[in-house]
Amino acid sequence: MRLPRYENYKDSGVPWLGMVPAHWQVCAAKRVVSSKAGGTLIKGECPSDPAEGLFPAFSASGQDVWIEHPAYRVPGIVLSAVGARCGKTFKANGEWGVVANTHCLFPLDGTDRDFLWYLTNQEEWWERGGTAQPFIKVSETLARYWAFPPPSEQISIAAFLDRETAKIDALIAEQEKLIALLAEKRQATISHAVTKGLNPNAPMKDSGISWLGEVPAHWGVVRVKDVARLESGHTPSKQYPEYWENCEIPWVSLNDSKFLAANDYISKTAVNINEFGLANSSARMLPPGAVVFTRDATIGLAAITTRPMAVSQHLIAWCPSERITSMFLLRVFNMMKPHLDSRTFGATIKTIGMADVKKLVTTVPPLDEQQAIVECINSELSKLDVLTAGTERAISLLKERRSALIAAAITGQIDVRSEVARGNV
Repeated sequence: MRLPRYENYKDSGVPWLGMVPAHWQVCAAKRVVSSKAGGTLIKGECPSDPAEGLFPAFSASGQDVWIEHPAYRVPGIVLSAVGARCGKTFKANGEWGVVANTHCLFPLDGTDRDFLWYLTNQEEWWERGGTAQPFIKVSETLARYWAFPPPSEQISIAAFLDRETAKIDALIAEQEKLIALLAEKRQATISHAVTKGLNPNAPMKDSGISWLGEVPAHWGVVRVKDVARLESGHTPSKQYPEYWENCEIPWVSLNDSKFLAANDYISKTAVNINEFGLANSSARMLPPGAVVFTRDATIGLAAITTRPMAVSQHLIAWCPSERITSMFLLRVFNMMKPHLDSRTFGATIKTIGMADVKKLVTTVPPLDEQQAIVECINSELSKLDVLTAGTERAISLLKERRSALIAAAITGQIDVRSEVARGNV
């Protein structure tokens, strides 16, 4: 869609705005929007019905809470003002309030709330402070100058953006569904290959394991510890700074979880340790080809080491024997994810106990068959990875298009009035 620009522009006098439509008002944001800090948070479990004098409220954490001040029950825009989500805004109606770490923004002088939401939901609109705990400088932001179209035009811009962003969001949702389907296909490809093999006509036998089902009759089914040496990890004491100086030994920890989730091999780690720290802990150096495996937080994230490494106590490692290859064992762990989830415990941080770890089982085809299975899996996953990467690029482009469209509309770089006049909104 190509939309025209306005006929006449003027210099806004604001460096980050530049030229704006000539008939738009340039003024401090506080002239068209006011703010009020969040109310008092009522601690404890949220009751099923409002207690006398309490009102349901928006929480920055998304949890149901109550506040004491009905004055906040005014239609407006709720701003998450502190923490990782600071700068995010959403529309509130008159039945809800706001709580600590939030602000409520109220349109003034006929300002359209929906237009104001598009404006305030732009991350670059807000002045920010803090590093470890980021926060929004609300007063400083509202003192900045911005360009505001007439109220009727604000309504038109918001309606246009509602329609166009809904179209883009629908396309994004379809692409996200495709990514989910590709992930399911990936899991099914691995699972079928390491449990059924590549020969559809091979005689089968009951594995004796409910979640494995039948496997080729000539395969072994054994505990992983019978074909790979189990190694645990540790963290050198943080009370001794000398254990953490001049660190060069790769040390796999939960800081590497995101990397493990996306890669088959690991060569570098987020944190290293040194020889002194290693010698004064129960962590041990692992050889290349070990399969590291997370046993806390997200269970079963695994990758193969390409060089000597150690692991933290949140991981274990398997050093394969001559009966099983590292890559085949990795694919078994990839397949095992749903089973691992059923073995976890813990409310805050999920974990799997060592007793259950020692009970994990694997199929053991002949080595030449393991190699053929691995090659087949890798070939199929490469195709799926190409499709996934293309889909992710499409989502990224759609999100960029969405942001660019909103930015262009709320700064007057495009004129949507003709679309409204033709009844397209």
